[in-house]
Amino acid sequence: MSIQLSVSARNGRLDSIEASIGTSAILKIKTGAQPSDCASADTGTVLATLNLPSDYFSAASSGEMEKTGTWEDASADDTGTAAHFRLYASDGTTCHLQGSISVISGGGDMELGDISLTAGQAVLITTFTLTDGNP
Repeated sequence: MSIQLSVSARNGRLDSIEASIGTSAILKIKTGAQPSDCASADTGTVLATLNLPSDYFSAASSGEMEKTGTWEDASADDTGTAAHFRLYASDGTTCHLQGSISVISGGGDMELGDISLTAGQAVLITTFTLTDGNP
């Protein structure tokens, strides 16, 4: 039998993510395989760097929270194929969250309309949802 959490407990756990990371978080979209965990060194080339708004996630509801505000890099850093992302504290080096990237309906943790990015192009994340599910 596995442990089950109430929706309230799941919401609390999700809401603690933004509180732990803090304001002025930085999202980096990168090439290659993601590291094994957030404590591992960065891998890949940074394709885009997005300075997130000070309140970048909604309050959790029904075990989910969604991005809020504008998540955009007006000019991508490099050219390549987006494969993973890392969400950092404002220092740009302390990773708190990471996941895979795919095209829309491709099953990635974050989905983009096009994973082929070109240096100088605008990169906009239109939707992103974190779900805290029971095992």
